[in-house]
Amino acid sequence: MSAVAQPANTQDPRRDFYRRIDGHAMTPLWEVLHTLVPAEPALPCDPAIWRWDDVKPFLAESGRLITAEEAIRRVLILENPAMRGQSLITPSLYAGLQLILPGEVAPSHRHTQSALRFVVDGRGAYTAVDGERTTMHPGDFVVTPSWTWHDHGNEGFAGEAEPVVWLDGLDIPIIRMFGATFAENLPERTQPVSRPEGNSFARYGNNLLPVRHSSRGRTSPIFSYPYSRSRESLDKLQRDADVDAWHGVKLRYVNPATGGFAMPTIGTFIQLLPSGFSGKPHRSTDGTVYSVAEGRGRVHVSRGEHSVSLDFGPKDHFVVPPWHFARFETIEECVLFSFSDRPVQEALGLLREEFGD
Repeated sequence: MSAVAQPANTQDPRRDFYRRIDGHAMTPLWEVLHTLVPAEPALPCDPAIWRWDDVKPFLAESGRLITAEEAIRRVLILENPAMRGQSLITPSLYAGLQLILPGEVAPSHRHTQSALRFVVDGRGAYTAVDGERTTMHPGDFVVTPSWTWHDHGNEGFAGEAEPVVWLDGLDIPIIRMFGATFAENLPERTQPVSRPEGNSFARYGNNLLPVRHSSRGRTSPIFSYPYSRSRESLDKLQRDADVDAWHGVKLRYVNPATGGFAMPTIGTFIQLLPSGFSGKPHRSTDGTVYSVAEGRGRVHVSRGEHSVSLDFGPKDHFVVPPWHFARFETIEECVLFSFSDRPVQEALGLLREEFGD
């Protein structure tokens, strides 16, 4: 007895239905549910490293091709290899290396995006934020709060003038997602200086607050965190406290008025890994960008069957994607600056971490 013949294509009614609702700007959830709500994060983001010896010549060449004023900001964007053309280093963060030459000014503007600077190379540049300047030294962390006027210049240091490079980190993708991107240029090249250098640190940096302090948002009122002070804390804690098996000695930059993160959308950290450190693996949902302030080592990044080992040295930059295990080893004592979108994830109750053995 032969089998009863079946219709050649039982999906035609569904396809016809999809075609008709498409004309009304609708689509069936059941066709995309597995993509929208996967079992675990499945974002296009790869581990990657930008080595100083490779990028330094390109930065120097960019300085010969375009001025800081013409470019507004002379920056080479660090694009994640899995997200080329999107100006992203992780799905939620932007990063780039900015160069300013002696005598140059990067003109004053402001925008709704919050920005950080971590000084990588050179001395003598300054950043001005809301009427106060700070001289930039290697390892300094500088905050540019949302919608504050800021400009940069390079007037030299101690009679010497040299190119200065720093890492820019911004929350551009987060602000763009909310449709809240605005920017404005100041008619003058530089903003008027209304407070002497160091004024904000005197008011807020010694566990003291002005008696009439009134918070303006959630960004730290200190906009410059000198490396010398951070390094001193790391050294003392390495001597006096237990070294964490996953992170070494790791500290979070804070807003002294609230105890929260220094920036509302970007978490910033500095950590010391002792010489000969062999850490345990750790992963979290906040993809993290690293800048190597000192030392040489290796980070092993893995997810499932895929793994890569990245050797790093001074002034290198690398990224660990969300929900990838990272395990550090050091050849010599290392200091790493890093940033991620952790404040946003914590505020929304989304952060997840896992500590391996």
